[in-house]
Amino acid sequence: MVMTLEADYAVRIVEHLTRNPGRCDARSISEEMDVPLRFCLKILRKLVADELVCSFKGAKGGYTLAKPAAQVTLREVIESVEGPYMLSR
Repeated sequence: MVMTLEADYAVRIVEHLTRNPGRCDARSISEEMDVPLRFCLKILRKLVADELVCSFKGAKGGYTLAKPAAQVTLREVIESVEGPYMLSR
């Protein structure tokens, strides 16, 4: 199995959020995880839509994990950006 670039970035973003329990803004996530800012925002929107990440607006806004890191699976993260995986044979 080859992981797409988008899935790789999504895993990096979630990894950053697990290491930093407070709110993180998209720019710092983008810079620290070496993900282009526009792509980072696109992925964060998908993660928020699938309720893996919480988004906060305003001056003290940012992103946090929606549930404890131990409850977030790699499969959930990948399926959030790529859609459901179906195994055959």
